[in-house]
Amino acid sequence: MPKSDRLFRLLTAFRLLPQPVTAARLAEETGVSERTLYRDIQALRLAGALIDGAAGAGYTLTEDPALPPQMFTRLEVEALILGLAEVTMAGDPALAKAAAAAQAKIIATLPDRVQRQAVHAVTQTYRHERRAPLPPHMQTLREAAWEERALDLTYRDLNGQVTHRRIWPLGTVFLDREVQCLAFCCLRQDFRRFKVAQMTDIRVTDESFRPRRVPLLRSFIDQLRTEGGRATSA
Repeated sequence: MPKSDRLFRLLTAFRLLPQPVTAARLAEETGVSERTLYRDIQALRLAGALIDGAAGAGYTLTEDPALPPQMFTRLEVEALILGLAEVTMAGDPALAKAAAAAQAKIIATLPDRVQRQAVHAVTQTYRHERRAPLPPHMQTLREAAWEERALDLTYRDLNGQVTHRRIWPLGTVFLDREVQCLAFCCLRQDFRRFKVAQMTDIRVTDESFRPRRVPLLRSFIDQLRTEGGRATSA
């Protein structure tokens, strides 16, 4: 296999596989020996790709300057426009604004022909039933998850019972009719799904749960898959 093809396959594997990814997994995905893989990783680094990690610890592609926007296929452009339009329609105001800005930046970097394809995309999205407006604390939830900071809040469950919780926010999930926060609940000492519309009096604390968010979120998602999405609500 030509070296250029190997490097392209390796970049594609980095973009698709959960990271950090081991050398053995990358070698399996790209069909080369681990010895060749190490040489290819070094070649990508010399070409400008920022790849963190080392043999035995796994690798993470932290910056990928090797993918110019003009490499988007027409179908990929359609997928990008559709996905960003869905975020604009379903997200909170800050997220919708970010999606519109991201679309403008992407289109601005495309060559003329692909720009026209993006502006006149044939795939559109529309919702007859709009989700209720999202509460203003969506940005607080995101930032707390990014920074891995615990949150104190008041929560009213479906039975009307009010409790005061400290949670470790792991992520948010946009469902058909509501948005949920996936979190580890310090009160229950277990994973819980909180409806964001029923969360009030949210305050970011000084407690950090870094670097536990990613492994906890993976464990929570594995639990949801095992239980068919029936993990306990808050």
